[in-house]
Amino acid sequence: MSTTRKITVTAVAAALGVTALAGCGSSDDKASEGTKGSGSKTVTLVSHDSFNASKDVLKAFTKETGYTVKVLKSGDAGAALNQEILTKGSPRGDVFFGVDNTLLSRALDNGLFTPYEAKGLGRVADDVQLDADEHRVTPVDTGDICVNYDKKYFADKKLAPPKSFDDLLKPAYKNLLVTENAATSSPGLGFLLGTVAAKGEDGYEDYWKKLKDNGVKVVDGWEQAYNDEFSGSAGGRKANADRPLVVSYASSPPVEVLYAEPQPAEAPTGVATGTCFRQIEFAGLLDGAKNEAGGKALLDFLIGQKFQEDMPLNMFVNPVVSDAKLPELFTEFGARIDEPATVAPEKIAENREQWVRSWSAIVVK
Repeated sequence: MSTTRKITVTAVAAALGVTALAGCGSSDDKASEGTKGSGSKTVTLVSHDSFNASKDVLKAFTKETGYTVKVLKSGDAGAALNQEILTKGSPRGDVFFGVDNTLLSRALDNGLFTPYEAKGLGRVADDVQLDADEHRVTPVDTGDICVNYDKKYFADKKLAPPKSFDDLLKPAYKNLLVTENAATSSPGLGFLLGTVAAKGEDGYEDYWKKLKDNGVKVVDGWEQAYNDEFSGSAGGRKANADRPLVVSYASSPPVEVLYAEPQPAEAPTGVATGTCFRQIEFAGLLDGAKNEAGGKALLDFLIGQKFQEDMPLNMFVNPVVSDAKLPELFTEFGARIDEPATVAPEKIAENREQWVRSWSAIVVK
């Protein structure tokens, strides 16, 4: 998933920094970092800001393969992808993680990746293998972009929280929702695509006109929306945060529980389950990677048992392998979305830019 979903875990990951995520590299490892091919002992993962993994898991990768992981974080998923497009053929790393189904065609059309069929793909569901014929990317996780709500606000107001896209248009929810810019933010784009799926290509524009009339607020990215504007956020709440509805993720409530002191018996935020769009994140071996062998080993590891079971409480996303076990906190407090909105990848590829332009003309003009 993208840089935009992880509440306080984002700040925790940022505090750890590249060094903490890089495992146990020795001075010899660092000296070999710039060398070609399998001679390098460092494999560089380029990602959005929300990549996070337990140090023990990355140490296990080093122990198994001899490679140390260096993580190069590059902002929001869209910004990170744009940087790789600008450096196409001379990439800043070996593997790119974080391109999702909303932006996948942009990456593939620009020829960013070298095909590689990762070991273990047989354990990954067919419906998330969107490039199964060429294996330019490997599915790593899924998540659901949904409207979250501040439970206290709605309890205090004796108002039922919204459940669906249609509910968000009701006068009772006027001036309550904040979302991210679909042109600059992955969850913002995902939410737009959710409305396209729900209202159709002929109806989404009218929906957004009504949503604008109902006072939706648009900000650049997730961190601003969730931490600065959303009244239910504990991660970075500002005194003047006054929006009790925010576009975030179905897995956001477990984060609020995990990082609260003391941990509450109930999550302080909820999920409007009828507003969700399914996001799939991928990783790929960058064309021109200096350490191609290390990059392939890392892709194998990303869909291996250790990493897949480590993700839920580090990046708050769902594993893609069928036999990964989910932590109890993740399943108890996260919302299960059985019927998320989806848009076919080819439809996104064909229409994404037009949909974003139309949305921008309606909402941010």
